[in-house]
Amino acid sequence: MNKVDVTEAVILAKKSKGLSWEAIASELGMGTVWVTSACLGMNSMPETLADKLCALLELPEEAKAALMEYPTKTWEQSVPQDPLVYRLYEVVGVYGDTLKEVIQEKFGDGIMSAIDFSMDVEKEENPKGDRVVITMNGKFLPYKAW
Repeated sequence: MNKVDVTEAVILAKKSKGLSWEAIASELGMGTVWVTSACLGMNSMPETLADKLCALLELPEEAKAALMEYPTKTWEQSVPQDPLVYRLYEVVGVYGDTLKEVIQEKFGDGIMSAIDFSMDVEKEENPKGDRVVITMNGKFLPYKAW
């Protein structure tokens, strides 16, 4: 099995067992966004987590090796050249499908507004309408002068 085959098997097993990404992540003792991303083939799983996932979802033995493989993080889009914009683009390229899965699982079919957001997907109930909260938290790396 390759990463594409395993992703398909994970999604089918997830649906057939009626599990959420959050429930799967909880069973593995890891974060929802990371587990979803690894299940979608954009991160590699350590052996112990791959074992747990395969047992939980009753995946075939050959799925474990594919889950543990280092991914090639590519997508078919034009890549911006500005370093800051590129890094933001990379985050969306690597985690975009994951965020879509997690957001739609928590809120239902629809889109997230980019007007007011940050990055770790949470649902915040609000009398004016439920809000999507994504917390983006990363280290700033300044350019050096030489």
